[in-house]
Amino acid sequence: MAKKLLDAQDIDRALTRMGHEIIEKNKGPEGLCLVGIQRGGVHLARRLAQKIGRTEGTEIPVGSLDITFYRDDLRIRRQPQVRETHLPFDVNDKKVVLVDDVFFTGRSIRAAIDAIMDVGRPALVQLAVLVDRGHRELPIRADYVGKNIPTSRAERVEVQLREEGYEEDAVLLLSPQEAQRDASE
Repeated sequence: MAKKLLDAQDIDRALTRMGHEIIEKNKGPEGLCLVGIQRGGVHLARRLAQKIGRTEGTEIPVGSLDITFYRDDLRIRRQPQVRETHLPFDVNDKKVVLVDDVFFTGRSIRAAIDAIMDVGRPALVQLAVLVDRGHRELPIRADYVGKNIPTSRAERVEVQLREEGYEEDAVLLLSPQEAQRDASE
């Protein structure tokens, strides 16, 4: 049975805190834009932008980034699913905050950084993640973390969001058996 690590209220609290940290570290919203990594990161980026916008009284630009063709495991993935990249703003000289749902090895983030650099030259790139589960394979760290959750490599962290059709928001920890069964379906 999957173990619920965060419920909707926990996720909302984490995003509120992260929004405040983003504004504090960047000394306000000027030049700030959020880019969600497809899929879950896009929904979280929109939520963060709303929270920051309400706090600061301004609209924060949000984009989405598909990293499929930047991944280093593209050749071994079965039928990669390509999603939309939509950046309705110029990233040049902007403070870009990449947003993802689960931070694991760092390889997806490396791919996202490569994808952003192909679009332009931001003033800086920061990383916000809802869950950091450890097991880094690359020297990449998150600037903003909702929750650090120690896991084994065999376990899987699943983020369920209403925007993806789930009844309620939740972060679940799947056992190695559940993760393996889920991967084979």
